[in-house]
Amino acid sequence: MSTTAPEPTPERIVPTVEFLYPTNGSLVVEGTDVQIELLAQDTHGVGISRVELYVDDIPHQEGAPQISAAVTVFTVDMNWLAEGIGLHALSAIAYRPDGTASDAITISLLVVATDGDNSRATNP
Repeated sequence: MSTTAPEPTPERIVPTVEFLYPTNGSLVVEGTDVQIELLAQDTHGVGISRVELYVDDIPHQEGAPQISAAVTVFTVDMNWLAEGIGLHALSAIAYRPDGTASDAITISLLVVATDGDNSRATNP
């Protein structure tokens, strides 16, 4: 009696995204226009068609390649006006044209008062 090995489940390969700047845990002065640099990659698929940025789980900004409908490596610059003293979560998700999403990546930024009085800082 011959048995065949079961077919292995194919590994799910999705796009990736990472924050190049700012770094997780950075302090930001309230009212600062924070420059955000993201790197999205899709070396096993058709490429990245867009990247979405969320602030505290609320959609904030979206970026797409200008040279093509999708690219395998995509660096995008975005910005966020730091409002609200306390800890804020910035998340990013990259997408292929067919809607396949990367896993979300999240960093935390601590927004501090301009006068140095951070006694009001709280977690949202």
